[in-house]
Amino acid sequence: MDATEPFLGKTKHGRVWDWLLREYHQERVFVDVGLERITTWPHLSAHGPAIVTGPSWPQHPVEQRPPKNGTTPRIPVSGLARRIAALPHRLLAYEGADGSPVILPVTVTGHDETGLRLGAPPELLPPGGRRAGFLAHAFRPQCVGVSMRTVTGWLTVDNGEALYAPHTSVGMAAPPSRTVMTVASGLLAKQGLRRARRNGTTEHLHNLAAGVRPGA
Repeated sequence: MDATEPFLGKTKHGRVWDWLLREYHQERVFVDVGLERITTWPHLSAHGPAIVTGPSWPQHPVEQRPPKNGTTPRIPVSGLARRIAALPHRLLAYEGADGSPVILPVTVTGHDETGLRLGAPPELLPPGGRRAGFLAHAFRPQCVGVSMRTVTGWLTVDNGEALYAPHTSVGMAAPPSRTVMTVASGLLAKQGLRRARRNGTTEHLHNLAAGVRPGA
């Protein structure tokens, strides 16, 4: 609580709230992410000279083999464009030449039936085609009101022009009401924990934490 309240606001307490939020606050999975390279730019659009902390930035990755089902959009592009229109922050991610993820800010400059037209500094986008992920999101202060949409698809870069053909799309939105979000978080945490206990996920996580190898 001491770590989160300065950023997320005061936690609700009381007999009902403590019961509702018990799993949300007490049943946590900690994820450690090992950072090897961080690249920063003087502008949020990734324009300007880059500063790399860690191993040097590798060369562009080679072009990937197209998927068996083709590279064209598999969901309506116009519908996706409408859903992300109000989400101001957009990120593109692809696998770099050294196997590490490359995550870049991008803009959507237009769209048609072939995909989303993306804008980014041309030297950062690898030429050719490859699988890539796309995220659009919006967070209000203290996360009271959150919206995001996660997309998978195929990125094609030709002469600095980037076209993103979406294949799958999932999203979520939470209303800008602290009470509604708190109730929903508590109920979803209870439901998720019950599901994790039934399908063995809880036991698997405990074994991982204890260093027990699967099948041992």
